[in-house]
Amino acid sequence: MKALPIEPSNAPLAIGSRIRAARQGQRMTIGQVAESTGLTKGFLSRVGRDLTSPSVASLVTLCQVLSIPIGDLFVDPETYLTRRGEGPRITLGGEGIREELLPPRHERRLQDIRAVIEPHGRGESELYSVDCDVVVLDVVSGRVTVLFTTERYVLERGDTLTFPGREPHTWANETDQEAEVIWTLAPAASR
Repeated sequence: MKALPIEPSNAPLAIGSRIRAARQGQRMTIGQVAESTGLTKGFLSRVGRDLTSPSVASLVTLCQVLSIPIGDLFVDPETYLTRRGEGPRITLGGEGIREELLPPRHERRLQDIRAVIEPHGRGESELYSVDCDVVVLDVVSGRVTVLFTTERYVLERGDTLTFPGREPHTWANETDQEAEVIWTLAPAASR
């Protein structure tokens, strides 16, 4: 079997922004990284702006100091596009609600759900909790009321409510108008 020739690419690898993001994620200054690696601040600045490429030895040292696997610098990010109305339909309970999952089903870091709530639609009749650390409810249009054990919030377009997922709650659209909301659960709720 004949091997196919692979033509080298002249496109430069842009890893500087990933190195810079890793440094910032570690809350390290360029000076601290320079001191830990023995590289100059000027060199690290140029690497971070993709104006120069580090040697393999420098790259290994940088990755060790920044606690990142070297391979992560060269992997394309997983990017998924969900167009409006094309996400998988889901049903999490309640009445008068159409729900659509926005990120792919395998996403575990967070879960976004677009919900269109009919007039007088509502969540569960009993307070319930969600198996996640935090819930963020963003009202895109209309009005939604969220009920907790001792509190009640009326949210309108542009309002955002954040609360622990395990906090018992329910919700309702108490108006004669449709409402649209985005629920964000982090990490993604167990299914």
